[in-house]
Amino acid sequence: MSKILIIEDDISFCKLLEKFLTKNNYAVSIAFSATEARLAIQNETFDLILTDLRLPDADGIELLAEFKSAYPHIPVVLMTGYSEVSTAVKAIKNGASDYISKPFNPDEVLVVISNALAMEPETDVEANPVQKSTKKAVKESTTTVEYVQGISAASKKLSEHIKLVSPTDISVLIIGESGTGKEIIAQSIHHQSRRKENNFIAVDCGAIPKELAASEFFGHLKGSFTGAISDKIGYFEAANGGTLFLDEIGNLSYENQIQLLRALQERKIKPVGSNKEIEVDIRIITATNEDLREAVKNGDFREDLYHRINEFSIHSPSLAEREEDLILFAEFFLEKANMQLHKDVIGFSKEVVTIFQNYDWPGNLRELQNCVKRATLLTQGNFIESAVLPVEFFNKRESKTDSFSLSENEKEAIENALIKTKNNKSEAAKLLKITRKTLYNKLKLYDIQ
Repeated sequence: MSKILIIEDDISFCKLLEKFLTKNNYAVSIAFSATEARLAIQNETFDLILTDLRLPDADGIELLAEFKSAYPHIPVVLMTGYSEVSTAVKAIKNGASDYISKPFNPDEVLVVISNALAMEPETDVEANPVQKSTKKAVKESTTTVEYVQGISAASKKLSEHIKLVSPTDISVLIIGESGTGKEIIAQSIHHQSRRKENNFIAVDCGAIPKELAASEFFGHLKGSFTGAISDKIGYFEAANGGTLFLDEIGNLSYENQIQLLRALQERKIKPVGSNKEIEVDIRIITATNEDLREAVKNGDFREDLYHRINEFSIHSPSLAEREEDLILFAEFFLEKANMQLHKDVIGFSKEVVTIFQNYDWPGNLRELQNCVKRATLLTQGNFIESAVLPVEFFNKRESKTDSFSLSENEKEAIENALIKTKNNKSEAAKLLKITRKTLYNKLKLYDIQ
């Protein structure tokens, strides 16, 4: 099976192309930038490289020359827009095997790739030290990883913090809006820690009645109170040796906070109705969507408990802060939905991608996951279309796009934004409330330099 590296910064298009080639019996890896591509090609062996001509951190022609110099045995096919065909022809003279113009014809893609692979002669590995040093077996994933490592600045910072704190036993407080995946972050910390072979126990503090909190946390003996018909092991003992994750810890009553603080300080618990103390060795990870510092000021949360659980804090970014990751998450949730619903939906239509990018996502990742799962269930064809999205989705989309995307003075607005930001395209995109990719597309459309 031939292995292809796709280099493309348009995430949704890249994912669609990946699925299409995978279905046609190619092994596919993807990179969203030249930097990622360089790392990929150092660690794996590829039979063909399929790269966009325009990348955020490199010029396609220069990247072509770099790859052909270091890996002359690997054919390179360029992906271009119609306006860039002349540049693509020039690239072929510099070593590219072929080019494909966007939008693609599926049959054409397969023919071009097949021809490029066929026309390249087999290279003896022993005669090429670069190829020999990077030769590796293709690894197959044996586990499902829930944590998606995004490409946005907020996601990279989050991943860095997770990697930094995971090997320690430091107590972590995860702060973020509802639906941002705080429990997934906690699980990721646990699975990268030295406690990963032991239990990860997640507790929703908001769902525990005040009167039963001691029993839930520390367990109880049979007959210790009305309704205690048998002995029960509490969350602390169940998590012994592992990690205890307390979600929405700000919902605990003041009395329960005192009980929790004592257990964390002494690392000993006493089941309700028992005189025997049990030593526990656990790591505590907590999460909240509240401002606990404000709760401390107001006397609603104990300051000593706050400092006990907040040895290191991690910000769980909202979807609005991870704009560049939106389609990555959508594709991930689509794969999950396909598995759960026994469907085979390939991806999202261009219209749906635009709708997603213009939506506010107040429910964050949870809302996105629910939306994708519902749409997957309703989809009868290969692609999720706008017809399967809820009505309220469009109402919110229209209110957000009226200010810019549907404006008749779009070109003028773009030019003014570039002037205000001194031609800083990233800042201009933020000012216009669109993605950087969308801005680049509109610059091409209006021929703005």
